[in-house]
Amino acid sequence: MFVLAVIEHHSRRIRVLGATAHPCASWVTRAARNLVMDLQDAGCQARFLIRDRDGKFPELFDAPQPRHRCGT
Repeated sequence: MFVLAVIEHHSRRIRVLGATAHPCASWVTRAARNLVMDLQDAGCQARFLIRDRDGKFPELFDAPQPRHRCGT
C-alpha cells in the first residue's frame, strides 16, 4: 500500500490524504485538490511544498501558488 500524507510544519499535524495499492497521477491530483479545498475551508493555504521527484506527481505540484500563512 502507498500512503499519501502531508505534514503541517508549524503545528506538526499530519494529514493522511489517502492510501492505494496502485497510485497514479489522477489519484494524487484528486487527493491534492481535496487538500486544497480543506485548507480553503479553514481559511489558509500551503506556503511551501516539499516532495520527491516521483512521476506520479502531476505538473500542478510545480505550479506557483499564492503564499500566505494560515491563521493559528
